[in-house]
Amino acid sequence: VQLQASGGGLAQAGGSLRLSCAASGLTFRRYAMGWFRQAPGKEREFVAYINWSGGSTYYSDSVKGRFTISRDNAKNTVYLQMNSLKPEDTAVYYCAADRNSGSYYSSQYEYWGQGTQVTVSS
Repeated sequence: VQLQASGGGLAQAGGSLRLSCAASGLTFRRYAMGWFRQAPGKEREFVAYINWSGGSTYYSDSVKGRFTISRDNAKNTVYLQMNSLKPEDTAVYYCAADRNSGSYYSSQYEYWGQGTQVTVSS
């Protein structure tokens, strides 16, 4: 199984970035997908997750209203559209796959991508 995250980079505060995570080696439509992030010196934290069909989405309070998670099962890809970025969004962002319904807890996810760096300047 491979989860390949991409789309990170440098953005200014108030700007936007779109992350992608391409999955292979698993039946993508059977997995809920999540995004987590880890800032330097901090624990990994939940950002968002989406159920297998895309019909249900969940967000952390810190990103609700600014980030949107979506998926394209035909392309085996999950996305994270990040708008109104803030310096505190700076972190390495990870995608993860959960064979069940998705979760706020990283321990529930079976597979993880390698991470993509997002840096937001003020």
